[in-house]
Amino acid sequence: MRHWLFKSEPSVFSIDDLKQRPKQTDYWNGVRNYQVRNFLRDEMKVGDLAFFYHSNCNPPGIVGVMEVVKTAYPDLTAWDPKSPYYDPTSSPDKPRWFMVDVKFIKKFKEIISLDQIKSHPDLKNMAVAQRGNRLSVTPVSGKEWEIILKIAK
Repeated sequence: MRHWLFKSEPSVFSIDDLKQRPKQTDYWNGVRNYQVRNFLRDEMKVGDLAFFYHSNCNPPGIVGVMEVVKTAYPDLTAWDPKSPYYDPTSSPDKPRWFMVDVKFIKKFKEIISLDQIKSHPDLKNMAVAQRGNRLSVTPVSGKEWEIILKIAK
């Protein structure tokens, strides 16, 4: 099992939105970065756990945990001209973009802010803490995973 961090703006899709979906499950779509696409398509497995991170808000940070419950499949929004994620270079016979399904596991009582992450000596090297990192999905080491869970208690 691997661990991940998924970022989403809470005004677009929040942990509460995921919690309110039927079976507390939804697809994670709209990825338009090749490195992140490769994480989704090539590395994620059913049972992998992920932190849900609220970005572009005050304060940004980790708000809970979710689980990958379906491996990568073509992101249908890439084929919808009305979608903000439309990509005319992607097609059903040659899909360029992929998504996975995730399930809500838990919401933390308090946000673990980006400032907390950056100031913790064992978390300062997390991808989300790195200057200029704009990836919406990043790997999380086992050690980082355990530290975040201890902070959340």
